[in-house]
Amino acid sequence: MRQGPVKLFHISDIHFGLEDPAALAWVEDCIASERPDAVVITGDLTMRARHREYQAACAWIGALDVPATMVIGNHDMPYFNLIERFFDPYRRFQGVRSIVEAELDLGDIAIVPLKTTARAQWRTNWSKGWITRPALEKTLAQIDALPAGTRVLVSAHHPLVEVNHHGNVLTKRGGRALEELAKRKVMGVLTGHVHDPFDLVEQTPSGSVRMIGAGTLSKRIRSTPPSFNQILVTERGVQVEARNLEHVATPDMQIDDVPEDAMPPRKPGQPVAPVGSVPPVDPPVH
Repeated sequence: MRQGPVKLFHISDIHFGLEDPAALAWVEDCIASERPDAVVITGDLTMRARHREYQAACAWIGALDVPATMVIGNHDMPYFNLIERFFDPYRRFQGVRSIVEAELDLGDIAIVPLKTTARAQWRTNWSKGWITRPALEKTLAQIDALPAGTRVLVSAHHPLVEVNHHGNVLTKRGGRALEELAKRKVMGVLTGHVHDPFDLVEQTPSGSVRMIGAGTLSKRIRSTPPSFNQILVTERGVQVEARNLEHVATPDMQIDDVPEDAMPPRKPGQPVAPVGSVPPVDPPVH
């Protein structure tokens, strides 16, 4: 049994194709020098799911030389090839297929994946989260099968908040998922997608759930510098530090709420996305 605290690096939204090379080099150095127990990647490795973006993502992950697990983000689903999107959506991740939703040996700590992406949705904006019933049932079954006393972190791409019940939701069935996870007293849900870090507590009828979001390592829209989360799991609980290249304090990095449109709010005095970054709204089919 593993003894002592467990240190995780939680990274997200690298968006190869529009990645930030300086941020990636910094993270590589942090991993090489600090040797975290594992790296948890919460999706959006690519920008438009092109072959060259997948190749770059697989090469980068393969060189990390630490245990890793990852979930798929909405930008990782084939965008231009709809046949591949529907029939073999993970084909281009062949180089790192072994870590997709992989289980890690962390003693009494388990990282359980929850799929929040869908090949198609009954709404025009497919970039938003959609938790299918089979996906939620699979995650809950994995949690329920763990040995008694196992402490659980759930990894997903989209934050599990449901904005309203009129079809325009951030993550469809997110509220149901949060309530079920609250029943199982998970330590936290690790996500990405909104490009700014957060550490929030969401209340449900079955109790509270801690939601922990990582920032981006890309040049895409954001209100804070490129960053990743350092997560320290001890007997006393979960400690989160949002680390970044510009040495901004963690409280100043974290946004106060998950915005309805999943676009990070701009805080006074904080940097904005650099010139040349892509428009903030994704095309309807991605």
